[in-house]
Amino acid sequence: MRSDLGPGVAVVGLVTGSAGLGKTTFAVRAAHAVRRGFPDGVFFVDLFGMSQRPLPVDDALALLLGALGVAARQVPAGTHGRASLYRSLLRERRVLVLLDNAASEEQVRPLLPAGGAARVLVTSRRLLSGLEGVRRLVLGPLQLPEATELLTGIVGERSVTDGEPALTRLAQLCGGLPLALRIIGNRLVSRPDWGADELARRLADEERRLEQFRAGDLKIANAFGMSYEQLAPAARRIFRRLAVVPGRDVDAALAAVAGGTSAEDAWDALDDLVDLGLLQDTAEGRYRFHDLVRLFARDRLQREETAAERAALAERTTSWLLRTATAAGAWFGPADGRPEVPDAGLAGLAGHAPLASAEEADEWLRAGADNWLGALRLAAEGGRHTEVLDCAESMGWYSERWVHGPHWNEVFTLGAMAAAALGDHGRHAAQLNQVAWVHGVQTLDAEAVLRCTAEAMDLAARSGATAQIAWAHCRAVPGYRLLGRLDEAAASASRAAEMFKGLGDTRAYCSSLVNLGFCRRDQGRHEEALESLREVVALAGAAGSGMTPGTAAFVRRHALAPLGGSLALLGRRAEAVEALTEATAPGERLDPSHWQADALEQLAALLAEEDRGAESRLAYERAALMFETLGDADAHRRCAARATAAP
Repeated sequence: MRSDLGPGVAVVGLVTGSAGLGKTTFAVRAAHAVRRGFPDGVFFVDLFGMSQRPLPVDDALALLLGALGVAARQVPAGTHGRASLYRSLLRERRVLVLLDNAASEEQVRPLLPAGGAARVLVTSRRLLSGLEGVRRLVLGPLQLPEATELLTGIVGERSVTDGEPALTRLAQLCGGLPLALRIIGNRLVSRPDWGADELARRLADEERRLEQFRAGDLKIANAFGMSYEQLAPAARRIFRRLAVVPGRDVDAALAAVAGGTSAEDAWDALDDLVDLGLLQDTAEGRYRFHDLVRLFARDRLQREETAAERAALAERTTSWLLRTATAAGAWFGPADGRPEVPDAGLAGLAGHAPLASAEEADEWLRAGADNWLGALRLAAEGGRHTEVLDCAESMGWYSERWVHGPHWNEVFTLGAMAAAALGDHGRHAAQLNQVAWVHGVQTLDAEAVLRCTAEAMDLAARSGATAQIAWAHCRAVPGYRLLGRLDEAAASASRAAEMFKGLGDTRAYCSSLVNLGFCRRDQGRHEEALESLREVVALAGAAGSGMTPGTAAFVRRHALAPLGGSLALLGRRAEAVEALTEATAPGERLDPSHWQADALEQLAALLAEEDRGAESRLAYERAALMFETLGDADAHRRCAARATAAP
């Protein structure tokens, strides 16, 4: 709060944030720093906004009028009279009024000046979004270096013996909340025999962490509890039930499922939770707990709902997440047509049907990956093998859109374990083929690829699952290529293509032909590579292929990358540039992959040869960024250097 009275200086400053962030301390220190600019006084009033009985406005006005020198017998009787006198006095004086812990806009408005030299600083856990013309500051948790510095300052001299690593770990477990840091610091100072390492070990246990945040009459659960008590019963129910959500954040649809309410009521409850700082919201319409607030919510759930209610809640939430993820993944299958939505929990959200397109399904799967993956783990632990397998199977085609998703190995491994538990050899083979795919495109572990495909082929042969024998041949190709066994790679790709063609599976046939094109290119047999890849491009553009438009577009782009590479090696530069440009065109949401990055680098080199410097530089920059995302440091540096050198 500035003390100068120049133009543009806010008359009212508002500091908001959740419990434990040190709003009062921040405001008091700010007032102390500028007190010389307010010679007529700095006044502090606690409005008790988080108590069951906030300070009445009339009482607050009486206190302030008394501080301004008005005798008790001269204080007007009603709110209007007191507010008028108060504002007239503020207009004439250079004072700073600190209104701490405000409950609502209605409580604060009569206490604000109507102009003049006075300034007011308000703190509140609520956002007080109804106040206009105020300068807002929203406090958030401290970053780890600042949190460590604060904790080190609290413990003083003993920080030398505790050591920075232990104090940093404690600061991390405090989640950047100043109140938590103060409690932990006080515990260490008051117990000289305790070691910071030992306290960090205690805090590492989530089941007991919340109870460790207490020192004398300071208890972080009490701070959160005051906000919790401000909520309506429906919002309390949603708050505590969100503790069962396995991921880090939620949307309104998932909150509605957990709370057993409509999406509209969930929106209202989430707004209340954000308003009180019990949840943090994001621009993407998702909501997140602070780690310690999540533990408080879980504690309230255990205290206020029975074991049977908690079990039913966990089952309902897990089932909804799995069914919705399964439906979302089905959007990316080879067959045309919209998949059936398995649950009505999304109905009515924002006035439209849930997951109404592949784009919505993709967004939901990416944004909520922590949640549906957590649900998959819980279902696997609970022996719900059919649900686990259904979900893992639905991710098969979608995984190609998010090639380097960090969880695919776990998803398909859980799927394989579920199929094995069900005794279904064919589906077990399918999941092993997916695990082989992960090793072929992510870990680049050739031995793991061939080990998984060999086991898959054996299981498929025993169960008569011809399609999975074909997939085992297809998935083995990257393994052979990684080992330099190009003849075997081409043979596996040819065998897979032949089998898929016989089965009438156009999408899988195209995948095998693309694999074959890569093999032929690697062998230097470019005309044969072009033949295979052009067939894919033709099939992707043909009516009646059985592929969805999105799938056909993906297949086409995947084929154009090696096609452009072979054209370039044959000296047909113009055709190569055209193919590679289409293959790498931005727009469609595809996860970065090595084939895209390689194609971009090759396109950049061809454009440089064509004296198209600006386009070459852009392609190198895109390739460098993609290689960086993929973790290929050498390729990133190479492309970045060439982008800089491009004319």
